[in-house]
Amino acid sequence: QVQLLESGGGLVQAGGSLRLSCAASGTIFRVNIMGWYRQAPRKQRELVATISSRGNINYVDSVKGRFTISRDNAKNTVYLQMNSLKPEDTALYYCKAQVVRTAYDTRPYDYWGQGTQVTVSS
Repeated sequence: QVQLLESGGGLVQAGGSLRLSCAASGTIFRVNIMGWYRQAPRKQRELVATISSRGNINYVDSVKGRFTISRDNAKNTVYLQMNSLKPEDTALYYCKAQVVRTAYDTRPYDYWGQGTQVTVSS
């Protein structure tokens, strides 16, 4: 069993900043790619940013230059620094991690957090 716990969401005014954190815990041998997704009301869930265990990073175009994803492999934690926030960034932000649970069973499994709310007012 693996759990992902997000934190750091909140309410900010446009132009403000937030830093999201997501820590994976439980039966974990290795965490592969980690990422952040978001879903606004009446919108599809979209990928925001991903980061591999080697540090390879991808962003959705709308957040490039404003958001920065990073990770601490020793802590099984991924972060999302969000600057210059816009009302369009308002959404429930979900953390996802691909996890190998044991050295014997190398099959990867995807896990999702419960989400943390980010609200940006104009």
